[in-house]
Amino acid sequence: MIRFTSPAAASVSMFEKDAKALIRMMGHSGTIPSAIRTEDVATALQHLEAALKAEASQTDASNKQPPADAEPAVSTNVRAYPLLELLRAAVTTQKNVMWEKDTAFF
Repeated sequence: MIRFTSPAAASVSMFEKDAKALIRMMGHSGTIPSAIRTEDVATALQHLEAALKAEASQTDASNKQPPADAEPAVSTNVRAYPLLELLRAAVTTQKNVMWEKDTAFF
């Protein structure tokens, strides 16, 4: 698990695979632990929103139907929502964002 924190909002935890993908979408290397400086949070948010929009467009274009008995997939946009809210709060309040391994779950 990876925990994203900021003085601007409540922390957000997610599975490492999903967190690394979102970190890369923000324009970072995927290194854990790491952080985004206050002045760079808005740019990271823009990169993430653009990447999510592009991924949604690509998914809509492929229009593949899963088998009827398959579990419904959770989209990346849904998984990213709590992180997007944390980033938006950090932009509004001019705070930094950090992430690290969350050992509290195990």
